[in-house]
Amino acid sequence: MKQKQFLEVLDRDEAEKRWRERIDAATLAGERIGLDHALGRVLAEDVRSPVDVPGFDRSNMDGFAVRAADTFGASEEEPVRLRRGEETIPTGVVPRLEVMPGATSMIATGGMLPRGADAVVPIEHTDVDESDAAIVVVRHSQTPGGAVSFAGTDMGQGETVLFAGTRLSSRETGVLAAIGCAEVTVVRRPRVAILSTGDEIVQPGDELLPGFVYDSNGRILSDAVAELGGEPWFLGAFRDDLAALNEALHRALREADLVLLSGGTSKGEGDLNARVVAELDPGIIVHGVALKPGKPICLAAHQRRPVVILPGFPTSAIFTFHEFVAPVIRSLAGLAPDSREIVSARLAIRTVSARGRLEYLLVGLTRSDDDSLSAYPMGGGSGSVTSFSRADGFVRIERNREIVEASSRVEVTLIARELPVADLVVIGSHCAGLDVIASALAEQGFSVKLLAVGSQAGLAAVRRGECDVAPIHLLDPETGRYNDPFLEPGMRLVKGYCRMQGVVTRPDEVRETEALLDDRSLRMVNRNRGAGTRILIDRLLSGRRPPGYAHEPRSHYAVAAAVSQGRADWGVAIETVARQVGLRFRQLQDEHYDFAVSEVRWDRPAVAALRRLLEPDTPLRSKLTALGYGTAT
Repeated sequence: MKQKQFLEVLDRDEAEKRWRERIDAATLAGERIGLDHALGRVLAEDVRSPVDVPGFDRSNMDGFAVRAADTFGASEEEPVRLRRGEETIPTGVVPRLEVMPGATSMIATGGMLPRGADAVVPIEHTDVDESDAAIVVVRHSQTPGGAVSFAGTDMGQGETVLFAGTRLSSRETGVLAAIGCAEVTVVRRPRVAILSTGDEIVQPGDELLPGFVYDSNGRILSDAVAELGGEPWFLGAFRDDLAALNEALHRALREADLVLLSGGTSKGEGDLNARVVAELDPGIIVHGVALKPGKPICLAAHQRRPVVILPGFPTSAIFTFHEFVAPVIRSLAGLAPDSREIVSARLAIRTVSARGRLEYLLVGLTRSDDDSLSAYPMGGGSGSVTSFSRADGFVRIERNREIVEASSRVEVTLIARELPVADLVVIGSHCAGLDVIASALAEQGFSVKLLAVGSQAGLAAVRRGECDVAPIHLLDPETGRYNDPFLEPGMRLVKGYCRMQGVVTRPDEVRETEALLDDRSLRMVNRNRGAGTRILIDRLLSGRRPPGYAHEPRSHYAVAAAVSQGRADWGVAIETVARQVGLRFRQLQDEHYDFAVSEVRWDRPAVAALRRLLEPDTPLRSKLTALGYGTAT
């Protein structure tokens, strides 16, 4: 019986339980491959050594093979004199002569220990008698086994050296080489078919027309599969053509172990993925999970072969991939379930969640002066490509919780296996010039973490000791001065640069600012509350609320895009961005973009490097000037 009603939203755990009951996620069969292709693969069976390692009693250094008892009591003051044998033993040669009592044979590092000998005296503890070259003077006693590796002491013949389920790194492949394994049996890589869908999708490198988007999901999912030990098979992007999609899906089912479709998971009539998947056996098992991001995910199967339709938005797609698909790929590949580290942090900004859905809130983490962690929500929503790539972890907000207040303690699940430590943490207002500065710091070997939260939130982060510097451009209306009036005790200011803020429109709009403000038919685009530009905009409007006032993007680039694409008629942005996009610019105010720094962090290496870069007449200053940024005074 085919499921007809989609988006019957289930709890996350119940959805996974139902799906896993209908699919086969057992480890795949083994295959024999050459050792030169084994790196990163998972052993399908235990490996036992067919030889002893070392295969013979081996000297660990250049010296003389001896009977240890002959050296007892030897010292610098009372050396022992031994007869030098006729044989010198290099590597790769089987000794012919036995070392007799009171005698010795010269031996090289790695040489086979001759019969009769049970130790090696290092050459630096010996001399040749000046009056008799056949006599070796030993000035250091040696114990039995000294400077010798006996046969089989590393690995013995028949000993299990590696166990099934081991993922082979260079250490393990070295062990396999040491026991002479030219081939090894590994788990077959799960082949994962990936189909991107949608009329609006174009591939990177193709022309991007209005209303179209580049296919990032195909790349993200392919590489995520490879990272998990799978074999990605990208079949391409498919327009909304039922016959073509159906043919591609069934080809994927014939040749792959798991099938991923990206996009087309809602109830819209144009979304064909669910229609073709519904015809499988048993078809759709779950369509809709109480999850944010990722609510419209579709979990299905065909004769116990897993099939998943991931949401089209990148953040939703990658989140649901790691929640539901990644564990199945790991299981098919013979890998143990992944375990992620969880750390406790203070939520830096009040967050409102959607009631009724488990929400995964992406956050960036910073370490405070007291070594505690603060979590900054990344924002961006399901459609953001960069949020997941820049986030350090995520916070689970349970489905019945609507508000998480600032300063609340939260548990953060790390995305990577460990928390990356940046040399310079920057929290505050973002600017295109800041990207130039971060690039210059990176050239000097410093890693930089940027969190764009606005000038006022940046100052709060400095106050709490959560960042190294806070870029700010705050105008004090009483004094007409930028930034200095907002510094608190314990803060210092690094002078940045000046940038011209102004009103931007499309090139065909020639009216001046006042005429634009008076025209109620025009739609504006605002800036986020807490940003220095928002203060400037509210001062410009003097209490007016034009259409679009509630539209609050977080960057100058987003303002420029809204105006350029016709979603708004005017906004406020910096001249550098307006010039890049080709907008008409009307000067409003030359503002100062500076950096607030806690005195405690003033002399940290990365902060000192930033201060040097911003000194007069540096190459960075020249680059900023060329981009249209003036020198702050």
